[in-house]
Amino acid sequence: MNNKSHNINQNGQGFTLVEIMIVVVIIGLLAAMAIPAFNKVRQTSQDKAVLNNLRQVASAAQQYMLDDGVSQVQLADILGPGLHMTGLSSVADETYDFTVGTNTTRVQATINGRVVNYDF
Repeated sequence: MNNKSHNINQNGQGFTLVEIMIVVVIIGLLAAMAIPAFNKVRQTSQDKAVLNNLRQVASAAQQYMLDDGVSQVQLADILGPGLHMTGLSSVADETYDFTVGTNTTRVQATINGRVVNYDF
C-alpha cells in the first residue's frame, strides 16, 4: 500500500487552532460593534415612523375640530372606518393616548418607555 495516501494532511495545508481562534475573536469583535449600531438605526427608524403617525393624528384631529365645530378630540373620535383616519400602523407596539384640544400644541406616543413628541 502506498504511504502517500495515509499522509495527505502533513504537507502544511489547513488552519491551525490559533488561526481559527483569532478569526472567531475578530468576528466576535465586529458583531459587538455592529449590534449597538443596528439597535440605534432601528430605534431611529421606529421614532420616525411614529412621528409620521403623530403628524397624521394631529392633522386629522384639527380637521375633525373644524368639520364638527368641537373643541376637543380623542383618538377614538378620528380613528376607525368611515372616520378621518381609517387606520394607524403600529411599528413597535407604541401607545397613542391623548386628547387634542383647541389649545393643544403637542401629541405624543410611547415606545417601550421612550416618548416621541410631535409639536404642531
